[in-house]
Amino acid sequence: MTAETMTMVAPPRRVSPRRTLRHGLTLAWRNVAQLRHSPEKLLDVTLMPIVFLVLFLYVFGGAVAGDTRSYLQLLLPGLVAQMAMFGTMGLGAALSEDIHKGVFDRFRSLPIARSAPLIGTVLGDTVRFGIVMVVLVGFGSALGFRFETDPLSVVAAFALAYVFYLSVSWVSVLVGLVAPSPQTVQGLAILWVMPLTFGSSILMPDTSTMPGWLETWANWNPVSHLADAVRALTVGGSLGNDAWYTLAWAAGIVAVAFPLAMRMYARRA
Repeated sequence: MTAETMTMVAPPRRVSPRRTLRHGLTLAWRNVAQLRHSPEKLLDVTLMPIVFLVLFLYVFGGAVAGDTRSYLQLLLPGLVAQMAMFGTMGLGAALSEDIHKGVFDRFRSLPIARSAPLIGTVLGDTVRFGIVMVVLVGFGSALGFRFETDPLSVVAAFALAYVFYLSVSWVSVLVGLVAPSPQTVQGLAILWVMPLTFGSSILMPDTSTMPGWLETWANWNPVSHLADAVRALTVGGSLGNDAWYTLAWAAGIVAVAFPLAMRMYARRA
């Protein structure tokens, strides 16, 4: 191979943010195309919100709110926050599988931004999150859930959930890069997803009934802030600073997880 050919093949050292985004979107479309050809990969995100909604609604509805209709108005916004966490769990496993199959080795030989494969993986996975939200709201509406605020507030609620989902996705990416095999990714993901999800206000908005240590954890938990913000924006109530806390947590998560993921990717891929 001549020096001129090697120069043409080697990826540029510096790529503008605009080109990086374009490369990432191109690779994101690859992930979407995979879903189109393998729709069975969407089975989990289709069934998961239905199972959680029915299970929590009819197990806790009477005990928490007195009836399932009242509890549904509190539960569904909380499940939006829960799905923002659970929706990222498959991302790390898929990423780890691609790396072990050598897919990312081929990406590294292309003249694209170094971060483009990871950005494409995260952006491509947002289709799954969109499907989760549609299924959750659609099935919840069939059970009797109703939005009690204006359309702009509802859009803001789901936009906030999407921003948080994107930030947490980078933690899932990091787990996928750290895990020794695709089979261990789910186990590692559960270790951090479960305490954050269930140690929050997603199922019980009033955290004052919790033990002191758990109440403190729930009040600081970013999932609680997201759940409370989504409730206020979709069914009414005081928004307070929950939206700002959620955005601050999202920015902090990205600031920590993204550079760590890039460093680990440089070692693994």
